[in-house]
Amino acid sequence: MKIKCLIIDDEPLAINVIKNYIEQIEELELVNTFSNSIEGLNFLKNNTIDVIFLDINMPVLDGINFIKSLENPPLLVITSAYDQFAIETYELDVLDYLVKPIEFPRLMKAVNKISKRLNTNTKAPIENSKENPFIFVKIDKKKMKKIFLNEILVIESLKDYLKISTTSGKFIIHSTLSDFTSLLPERDFIRIHRSYTIAIDKIDAVEGNSIEIEGLRYVIGRSYIDEVKQKILNSSI
Repeated sequence: MKIKCLIIDDEPLAINVIKNYIEQIEELELVNTFSNSIEGLNFLKNNTIDVIFLDINMPVLDGINFIKSLENPPLLVITSAYDQFAIETYELDVLDYLVKPIEFPRLMKAVNKISKRLNTNTKAPIENSKENPFIFVKIDKKKMKKIFLNEILVIESLKDYLKISTTSGKFIIHSTLSDFTSLLPERDFIRIHRSYTIAIDKIDAVEGNSIEIEGLRYVIGRSYIDEVKQKILNSSI
């Protein structure tokens, strides 16, 4: 069953950005969008929603007072151009706080939180229900590329960008290594250096402080070496 989403934001451009992201994510279903919170409240009286992507600064009824007016709120993800409301909203049990402009990997991190929260009782995370899990990444201004997780070899940090090397090609995306790594299942991937995250099952050899994948060697950072070697040992038969 898909996760039903609602967007409430008084900026049409912001609505379109999140709407486009949601349409790329198989688990999500966008039920409706509203440009003011009053319309959103009226909609919720007769409809069940799993998660609301909610702006803070809106006329008549702002996001914070909107949350306070809900008796049985769904999951809430704040989408704001300002970060000063973060502490106040977390006290209202907000699941995540996204600061505009929102990048796709950051929204995916929020989606992972949503999936885990909604699947706590069934103990069956959505990502594990897929036979061949994948992720969509934005490789240019208009194109979203599907990448299967089992094809990823190495993710390399290039300052504000990443190079994702896979068995079918290499792709450059705008993201940080920390944000992208957080989207990947911990059992399958591990960060070995401030510049590298690798797929554990793609490791061909380990020698000293380096790992070999597809004939290329990647140095393990000093602060990562103990954790990396322990995880590799635990992955061995």
